Amino acid sequence: MMVDIVRVVGFGVCGVFTVVLGLVHFAMPRLLDFDGAIPTDGEPLRPLSLLVVTYQTKQSDVRGIAQIMNHAVSYVLVTIGVLDLLAGEWLGEWFAPYLLVWLAIWWFLRAATQRHMGSRPGDWLVAVGFTAIGVFHLVFGVVVWP
Repeated sequence: MMVDIVRVVGFGVCGVFTVVLGLVHFAMPRLLDFDGAIPTDGEPLRPLSLLVVTYQTKQSDVRGIAQIMNHAVSYVLVTIGVLDLLAGEWLGEWFAPYLLVWLAIWWFLRAATQRHMGSRPGDWLVAVGFTAIGVFHLVFGVVVWP
């Protein structure tokens, strides 16, 4: 009974939080002033060399990849949130523990990379919060799963 309450409330809270976070993330290039922070003009950057291909990079490439990665993460966040909100539909399936462990690892990765933002108290709080979401998914995938 208690596990059911924790499941419903936990996945509900994680799902709503993650969908909202994903939607906010779509606005991050504007909120964080990517245009001001990453100029498109300037000296060419060190070339990107991949085995037999060399690609001369520009500052606009850096801004572009930041926006691409931001929007890709936004999409993944919204997807994870929707999966959490629909957890009652798939938690009993054979793939549930694998998906839950994958989601947990994703959140642990996100928590670990928060250090790139700095080590302010808010950065630590974000890392701890994302770790907690990862632990929640891991516990349901490894311990609680039917």
